[in-house]
Amino acid sequence: MLGIPTVQDRVIQQAIAQVLSKHFDPLFLEFSYGFRPGKSAHQAIEQTRKYIAEGRTWVVELDLAKFFDTVNHDRLMSKLGQHIEDKMLLRLIRRYLRTGIMSDGVVQVREEGTPQGSPLSPILSLIVLDKLDKYLDKRGLKYCRFADDCNCYAKSRKAAERTLENMISFIEGTLKLRVNRDKSGVFRPSKAKFLGYTFVGTTGAPRVHSKSFQRLRDKLKEIFFRARGTSLLKTIAKLNTVLRGWRTYFRLDERKGIFESLDIHIRRHLRKLIWIAWKKPRTRMNNLIRRGIDPERAWKSSVNGRGAWWNAGALHMLHAFNNQFFQKRGLYSLLAQA
Repeated sequence: MLGIPTVQDRVIQQAIAQVLSKHFDPLFLEFSYGFRPGKSAHQAIEQTRKYIAEGRTWVVELDLAKFFDTVNHDRLMSKLGQHIEDKMLLRLIRRYLRTGIMSDGVVQVREEGTPQGSPLSPILSLIVLDKLDKYLDKRGLKYCRFADDCNCYAKSRKAAERTLENMISFIEGTLKLRVNRDKSGVFRPSKAKFLGYTFVGTTGAPRVHSKSFQRLRDKLKEIFFRARGTSLLKTIAKLNTVLRGWRTYFRLDERKGIFESLDIHIRRHLRKLIWIAWKKPRTRMNNLIRRGIDPERAWKSSVNGRGAWWNAGALHMLHAFNNQFFQKRGLYSLLAQA
């Protein structure tokens, strides 16, 4: 459940989180990457690549079911009590944990879990899962964890399956958390998914997962759907916001062909919007002529009877609105960043 604190509570929770982070972060282990200063998702992906390149080509994926909703308050407060002597601070943290949830106008008491959206939630989740890190480290297992996403790496399928069974037993028996068995399992790197990436089976080279590509396509589809009737420059600005953030996160994927295909797909959609905006054959003919198309060819193209998508990929539109046209108008290129 999302918990949206008031401004006053957010300031207080952030202050508490900073104090807790300063105390607990030195106690956390190296391969915990989420919500920590100096740590990032890219570091976790790079470490995964190293494990696979070393021959650990079996990936144990563990999915915690509704982790933020199932954290046991008593166990968490007991852990905090081992490090914090200030009883008033402990009472305040417990009160924030038990803050009610308003659903359909009715307040429900929170008996377990930490509210997502709270500045306190990340550091508290790290404190809870630190015990899992120490368990894995003690057993000599190779792992990477980012918040509640935790993968282990093994050299054989048998070792990976044994690791999965032991992890489930520890998490459900000791941590009292729930494992989503439908999403957990043992996979080859190319079938695994970690922080939006998948991996080449022998080198461990990171690749954008197909589901991450699909989410991008869904966002672009929505932008193009809403773009009719708006200016081309405004549409490009909206696209750039999504594309730049997405490509920055997935910059570890160094392929060129896949991003070139996406660039071509995006430009074709923009040409389609231009074609639709022109509406009438005469308008289309005149505008094509202005863009340097021969008048006879422009006339034939304007009355060809084909749909907007076909025309967006036809030579007359490719010549009238070439790649340089969109580049000059600031369209972000995924290929250029590869």
